[in-house]
Amino acid sequence: MPALTPRLDTTSDAFVANRAHTLALVERWRAVEERTRAASRRAEALFESRGQLLPRERVARLLDPGVPFLELSTLAGWLQDSDDAERSVPGGGAIVGIGAVSGVRVLLVADDAGIDAGALQPQGLEKLLRAQQVALENRLPFVHLVESAGANLLKYRVEQFVRGGTLFYNLARLSAAGLPVIAVVHGSSTAGGAYMTGLSDRVIMVRGRARAFLAGPPLLKAATGEVATEEALGGADMHATVSGLAEHVADDDASALAIARELIGSLAWEPRATWPDGPAPLLPADDLLGLFGADAKKPVDMRHLIARIVDASEFLEFKPDHGPGTVCGQARIAGHAVGIVTNNGPLDPAAAPR
Repeated sequence: MPALTPRLDTTSDAFVANRAHTLALVERWRAVEERTRAASRRAEALFESRGQLLPRERVARLLDPGVPFLELSTLAGWLQDSDDAERSVPGGGAIVGIGAVSGVRVLLVADDAGIDAGALQPQGLEKLLRAQQVALENRLPFVHLVESAGANLLKYRVEQFVRGGTLFYNLARLSAAGLPVIAVVHGSSTAGGAYMTGLSDRVIMVRGRARAFLAGPPLLKAATGEVATEEALGGADMHATVSGLAEHVADDDASALAIARELIGSLAWEPRATWPDGPAPLLPADDLLGLFGADAKKPVDMRHLIARIVDASEFLEFKPDHGPGTVCGQARIAGHAVGIVTNNGPLDPAAAPR
């Protein structure tokens, strides 16, 4: 393939200003993500008193060390909990991403129980639905680290009960497609959250902490007059010996995650997690920081971007003289063959799909 080598004047005033603007946006984005993580860490003393690991500690214990974890949808729910950009805590109540466990690439969901006891926020529901779609389309085992108070009913709308049902439907679709659904239950799995555990293929529960029931003892007593403890109603030992829901019972979070790693490693899942690679672009990716400015309406020649992200900057352009405002072609990124469609300004009639 021919190589693109469009040069940028990295010393120009425009480039320097664009770079400063982009770096400021990246810094703000990372600061917002850190705000969510800091909010979860504030529960550290409580988790420690219960002998538990924080949600991100669970994620770290489960994942293969030294292997990248691609976190997804970190800004879900941004400015929906508060219209103050300095106070909003995004994330939707869940940590979601793609990582490797015992050499198997998985779609991982961890309830962020350090924030509102892991209650699912409205956009958290959409985040989980998207995660299930990614797992289904890419044939990834689905692993859920469960500790949730269920949906946040103060922020829930009737329409979301309908969408919530899709979560459970998707669990059945994943299993039907032959994709393992594994739940590690660290704490409460209550109300709608109980279905996330109940519809999993393999369930690991932490003794003394895990609970799976549609309603707890207070609601049971109010509805039927029956008195029961949380453990008798939905604890790990009950589900291991009476209901049969739990396949494995662990003494603590770390042991449960060790069982999960062993279980996932025993799946003989193919393909194993591999890391395709390709030659680096001929032009430095750092140039991208100065490519776009504050004025989003100002067009940019997207070949500058393509040349700095594709292998060896090689790009085979498709119909370059037909609808020149639209740029299409073939390339490789990290060894993966890709098609690229982009545009340098508004679409013209020749380039519009027909």
